[in-house]
Amino acid sequence: MHGDGHEDVGSGGDAEPRPGTPPRIPAPRASVEDTGPPLPGPATAPGPAPLVLEHRVLKSLLGAWALAACSADETTAVEEHLGHCGSCAEEALRLREAVGLLHPAESLDLNPTLRTRVLTSCLDRRPPRIPVPEWAAPYDAETARLDALLQDIGGSEWHAPVRLRWFEGDGPVSRRTSVAGVIAHLLTVDGLVAVALGLDDPLGKADAERPTPQDRTEAYWRASPVPPTRSVRGPWREQSHSIVRTVSFVEGGPSHAGEAGDGKGSGRLTVAYGGFELPLRDSMLDRAFECWVHAGDIADAVDYPYEPPAPRHLHRMIDLAARMLPVSLAERRRAGLSAPAARHLVAAGAPGRSLRLEIEGSGGGEWLIPLDSPGAVGSAEREVAHVALDGVEFCRLAAGHVSPKEAAAGQDGDREAIRDVLFAAASLSRM
Repeated sequence: MHGDGHEDVGSGGDAEPRPGTPPRIPAPRASVEDTGPPLPGPATAPGPAPLVLEHRVLKSLLGAWALAACSADETTAVEEHLGHCGSCAEEALRLREAVGLLHPAESLDLNPTLRTRVLTSCLDRRPPRIPVPEWAAPYDAETARLDALLQDIGGSEWHAPVRLRWFEGDGPVSRRTSVAGVIAHLLTVDGLVAVALGLDDPLGKADAERPTPQDRTEAYWRASPVPPTRSVRGPWREQSHSIVRTVSFVEGGPSHAGEAGDGKGSGRLTVAYGGFELPLRDSMLDRAFECWVHAGDIADAVDYPYEPPAPRHLHRMIDLAARMLPVSLAERRRAGLSAPAARHLVAAGAPGRSLRLEIEGSGGGEWLIPLDSPGAVGSAEREVAHVALDGVEFCRLAAGHVSPKEAAAGQDGDREAIRDVLFAAASLSRM
């Protein structure tokens, strides 16, 4: 509109001026500061063309590709090809799976032997004033390994179900508990060693009747107002430390300074297990063995990898079981569970019929087991049978974790003697 007589200048700056009107000179544009992102520079020169290879060459590279041994260009070419060639893709998948089997994923867990190696290195540089006796080292190592496992498990895993297994008579027996319940079991049975050393009994009173390990465990569980929880770890670990410290002083402390390592300090001590007794040295091996076995039970319950003991420690545990076999055989005969030995009477200290027990693998060796009397002497000349087992398999048998009929054992000779020894090994187990 032009109601005021002035020219309405719109956006049409290109309109023709009216006749007689001087041409309009456009006003200069104000400079504008460029605050936006910079304009893209000139395009860079294209890179080298992708590698083009024939099908037969690409197929020959699949093995190197699976091993991640190809160059960057070869890897790109192979992977581009796999998107179009079904047969090569299938072959590449098989090769990659095979490489996975050849190179299993490494665990992030520390090597279980690391602690032993570090301590050995430290002690080589500065020996302790009062060293841990060699016969107590397996217990020291196994309690430390179990404590490391307990440190890694979560709070809810302390209530994971665990089934304690052992062998009685001619059949398996089991008892259901939890991870915390297993540690309570170890606490109460280790308490037998503590009492023998003059330390406090975790049951809180002197054991005048010398109940069995099972009696002690059941008593502890019954006395607890609630099922054991992770709080049981502290008392168990403190007790194991106290036991190791005390046996070190008993064996090589100031009162036995000239007898360190010769067993005179510990030779007078025995540990009562209710129905039988063991010398302190053997009892410490027994407790190390049970600690390892139950640590394996806990590891299975929480899906955690767990390795066997160090070979020298495993050998000592196997040796203890082999030395206890003649007594176990005699007890089974008295109970009517094994063939009588009346037709093979042997005087104490005399050689008698023997079974050669060959333990293969880590911690292995050979033992001649007298068959007719605990007092007889094993004799190679009177060998009537031969049994061979892997070291860990023998320990599983002695722990009651595998049936004598199912144990992977090589057998040769007197079948009755072999059966009696395998069942006697399983009868070494207890709760």
